[in-house]
Amino acid sequence: MELQARRPQTDNVSLSLYTRAEAIPLQTSQKLTTAMGYGMNPMMYHWLGAHPLTQDGVTGTRFAVWAPNAKEVCVLLDRNHWKHGAFYLSSSDEGVWTGFIPEVAVGETYKYSLKTPVGNIIQKNDPYGFQCEAPPKTASIVTDLKGYEWGDADWISNRQHTDWLDAPISIYEVHLGSWKRPWDGRSYHTYDELADMLIQYVQEMGFTHVQLMPITEYPFDGSWGYQATGYFAPTARYGTPHDFMGFVDKLHQAGIGVLLDWVPGHFPTDGHSLGQFDGTSLYEHSDPRQGFHPDWNTNIFNYGRNEVRNFLLSSARFWCDMYHLDGLRVDAVASMLYLDYSREPGEWIPNKEGGRENLEAIQFLKDMNTLIHGDFPGVITVAEESTSWPKVSRPVYDGGLGFTFKWDMGWMNDTLRYMRRDPIHRKHHQNELSFRTLYQFTENFMLPLSHDEVVHGKGSLYGQMPGDKWQKFANLRLLFGYQYTVPGKPLLFMGCEIGQPKEWNHDSQIDWELLQEEEHMGLKVFVRDLNHLLRELPALYDGDVHGEDFEWIQADDSANSVYVFMRRSRKQNQTLIVAFNMTPVPRSNYLIGVPKEGTYRELLNSDGWMYGGSGVGNAGEVDAEMVPMHGRSYSIEVTLPPLGMLIFEAVNDDDASK
Repeated sequence: MELQARRPQTDNVSLSLYTRAEAIPLQTSQKLTTAMGYGMNPMMYHWLGAHPLTQDGVTGTRFAVWAPNAKEVCVLLDRNHWKHGAFYLSSSDEGVWTGFIPEVAVGETYKYSLKTPVGNIIQKNDPYGFQCEAPPKTASIVTDLKGYEWGDADWISNRQHTDWLDAPISIYEVHLGSWKRPWDGRSYHTYDELADMLIQYVQEMGFTHVQLMPITEYPFDGSWGYQATGYFAPTARYGTPHDFMGFVDKLHQAGIGVLLDWVPGHFPTDGHSLGQFDGTSLYEHSDPRQGFHPDWNTNIFNYGRNEVRNFLLSSARFWCDMYHLDGLRVDAVASMLYLDYSREPGEWIPNKEGGRENLEAIQFLKDMNTLIHGDFPGVITVAEESTSWPKVSRPVYDGGLGFTFKWDMGWMNDTLRYMRRDPIHRKHHQNELSFRTLYQFTENFMLPLSHDEVVHGKGSLYGQMPGDKWQKFANLRLLFGYQYTVPGKPLLFMGCEIGQPKEWNHDSQIDWELLQEEEHMGLKVFVRDLNHLLRELPALYDGDVHGEDFEWIQADDSANSVYVFMRRSRKQNQTLIVAFNMTPVPRSNYLIGVPKEGTYRELLNSDGWMYGGSGVGNAGEVDAEMVPMHGRSYSIEVTLPPLGMLIFEAVNDDDASK
């Protein structure tokens, strides 16, 4: 049975141009309209958008778009010369315009042409478009996402059975366009080329995951992808949707996870995008006190509207479903949680209870996390949340937002503030590193040194370190050593691992030629060794989110600017002692209290020659003596290298006999 199409108001449109797109079957239409406006439906991408199919023996494409306030909707194509007045879609009571156009095939570009309530004709790309033209072009492309043969079944199976809270995770944050650039005059490498290069590099370096800065289609390179116009389309800069599937598949088969930076907090005002989609505030609030972001000059989603919530939930699910992604890092969560975010009194509207919390956004985040964790076991969600909002990474059933992890922005700010200080002044700020003890297990934390720390005039991490060239590199090794050994999952932005002196520039690439210099190569080797130690030493990861296996040994030696802590793995019967000397003065005969007698093997020394250090150390191991220290019956006497960190492992009896 067919839904009878409504003939649109033609006004001055020539009837010779008028062609009605055949309506979709009534059963499908009823499912679609019911799903749009009622309840939670996170699979709208199966109905909305452009879907190639064969209907009654005729091959073509079914189009469906939500535009409840439009007076007319047409599909614009080359074959109708991109003019309003042909290929009209038919509307339902729920404002979903649908139709089947024969002979429209995969690869054809299209837009929607809408007549607004006041009679203006506007052109929009498809909110559910699965592929877009490469910028600066803005049309959507008819795409068939079926047909790719995945080869990552083993990875998916292992992912489902991994408890990522107690597993080794180290993340390499990548902007695909500026990681490496081709030398043959092209603007970018392809997804396939990038996959091959990243696999080789990430495996060498030992990272467990890559996190992609947003690749959801976006028009402006300078937004780095954070102002998306294609919530269901991987950017065409590097290839097609199937090419991106191949990218993820290759990394999975190489044992590398792929996380996506996903941005449901705001969207740009570009004319071809979601803003004022049918001539009215459809996806955004109409009141700028609710619907406009003063920080980014972007629109804010109306999270309280079912159709908008389903749009975003569908986008989140889509990337995990169709592209097998291993997690979503949700950008700017704080801006979603608070109605008064970056606003002065009078510039925001309280919620129904009179508070500043965005109740609809909070419910959306809970729904999103419940959905992803329920439908895709082993997929993680990560919140970039910079406030003290409680239980961000606690389950929804326990009153939390439901994220797997939360970025520890406090750790990042305190640590960088301390490391930027001249070592002679660090003794006056000893608590800047130890303060985290008060909250470090209140959430499941990730420890980010992300792109945000090397842009907007901040300079590179190398440039932020004090001292001469040798001290800068030594301080970077201290910074990364601290990041990898305190509880939490480390994330490092590309280029930081080689000590790039210049601030990140999205129009260029990482200065890989620096690796010809000994100091830069030494830092890279140090980060590589940290990653491999993280994988090999359970004590460095299986207590990341609970406090039983972490203990400060020395956090108050401000006179020497020394920190020492212990990490254990009860499961593997492993004990590590980690010590930091935050000054360029070597500390000889330094006593560290330890939990038991025996030999302590030096596993890592950041001052090693291979890392560009001065080679001060402890000849590979030290023995504990029955000399009380730090409240313990035994201690080891060590030499702490200048601006250096050490990792010792207590040798078990069975280890010693080998």
